[in-house]
Amino acid sequence: MSRALGLAAASLLLLATAACGGDSLESSGSDNGGDTGNADKGSVVVGGQDFTESQVLAAIYAKILENEGYSVETKLVTTRDVYLPELSNGGVDIVPDYLAGITDYLNTEKNGADAPLVSSNDADATLEALKPLAEEKGISILPPSDATDQNAFFVTKEFAEANSLTTLSDFAGLGKPIKLGAPPDCEGRADCEGGLTETYGFTISEIVPLDFGSAQVKDAVTKGEVDMGETGTTDGSLSGMGLVLLEDDKGIQPAQNLTPAVNADFLAANPDLEDVFNALSAALTTDDLAAMNLAVDVERQKPEDVAAKFLSDKGLL
Repeated sequence: MSRALGLAAASLLLLATAACGGDSLESSGSDNGGDTGNADKGSVVVGGQDFTESQVLAAIYAKILENEGYSVETKLVTTRDVYLPELSNGGVDIVPDYLAGITDYLNTEKNGADAPLVSSNDADATLEALKPLAEEKGISILPPSDATDQNAFFVTKEFAEANSLTTLSDFAGLGKPIKLGAPPDCEGRADCEGGLTETYGFTISEIVPLDFGSAQVKDAVTKGEVDMGETGTTDGSLSGMGLVLLEDDKGIQPAQNLTPAVNADFLAANPDLEDVFNALSAALTTDDLAAMNLAVDVERQKPEDVAAKFLSDKGLL
């Protein structure tokens, strides 16, 4: 996903800095508000990426593991290039990941940058493509949640209502050239400009380079500087800003269901955790993700507090 892209070299530099005694997230132990004093099942390292949703999910994972009697350390970094090798070699034990994202990464790593995509908007088919790729790396994939965070496109609520728009097909059917607010790498991508033009039939006169889901892209859509912007399906701030997502009714977005990825040796040694994380995945919804993101990004709550409330509300602690 766009927000997760970054330079692996920069991430490795961050890790090197952490190893030299810095206070970056890569080296810090977790402080998730759980009672680790009674931990007796050993230590666990929860990994993942360092953006709001991943911070909350890592906190959820940590609290569940602490509740099961493990001592937990959290390591959040910028890209999969950093944490997946660690997950493979046992430096990290478990991460919350996105189904198509991890599938495409492992497929590219094995078969090259020009390899045909094996992910799709079919979660079951994508999972089947992922499993052998993950197994080769010593990674076990637990059943994904129905909760999903896909890239998505939004317009103003006023514009949608005035033109009876609920789907991307509705908007494309207006037949008007549009300006799209999206990151530069949107150009040509099947889940962005490529899919919008080839699958939906949009005429995009300009891609205005604006960061994924940023305040700037939302402001540009609100002011009419661009006609449509790109964010994620779990962006909880849209409604309060008078913005609305358009449904991807032709399925150009791959299945990005939240999926626990676990070091295979760690899971084999702790098989009871499979049922624990299956219960979490069954309880988690896309609306839950949006609400938790909103609580952190807009209401300025701590990810650990948001995680604790979610788990309490769902009866998972």
